Amino acid sequence: MASRGGKETSKLKQNLEDTLDRLMVQLKDLEVAKAELEPEEYEDTRKETMDQLKEFQVSLAKLAKGNMSLVDDIGAMQLAIQAAVSQAFKTPEVIRMFAKREPGQLRARIAEMERDVKIGKISKEMQIEQTVEILTALRSLGEQISSEEANFLAKHSTAQLDEFEKVSDNVGAGVLKTAGSSVKAASAQ
Repeated sequence: MASRGGKETSKLKQNLEDTLDRLMVQLKDLEVAKAELEPEEYEDTRKETMDQLKEFQVSLAKLAKGNMSLVDDIGAMQLAIQAAVSQAFKTPEVIRMFAKREPGQLRARIAEMERDVKIGKISKEMQIEQTVEILTALRSLGEQISSEEANFLAKHSTAQLDEFEKVSDNVGAGVLKTAGSSVKAASAQ
C-alpha cells in the first residue's frame, strides 16, 4: 500500500459524494414527479428517501469518529444531510451545492430564480423560499452576504433554517471551508 491510504481515502470520498448526489437526485426527481404520484405514494417514497439520508448520516458519523483524515470532508456532508433531514433546506439542488461548497453556483441560482419569476416559470413564494435557503447556506459556508440580503433573510427566515444555522455555526467555519475545498477539489479531478 504505497499510497498510504491516499487512494483509498480518495475512493471513499468519491463513493460518499456519489451516494449523497444519488440521494439528492432522488429527492429532486420525487419533487418533479410529485404531481404525477398519488399523495400516499409520494409521502411513502419521500419517507424512504429521508430514511436513507438518516442512515447515511449515521454512517458518516461513524466514519468521522474513526478516520480523522476524513473528518473535515464528512463534516460538510453531515451538515448538508442534517439540513435535508431536518427539512431546513427543502430544495435538493441547494443541499447538493451546499455539500459541495459551491457559493458561486448558489449565487447564480438566486439570479436564475429572479429570472424564472419574471417569466412565470416559478412562483414568487418558491423564489423567496429558495433564496432564503441559499442565503442561509452561503452564510453557513462563511460567505459574506450584503446588508440587503441579510435584511431579506431576517424578514423571511424560518425557525428550521435558524436552528440549522446555529448547529452549523457550532461545527465551525474552518471545518466547512476545509471540507468544501476538499470536496470541490475531489470533484474537479
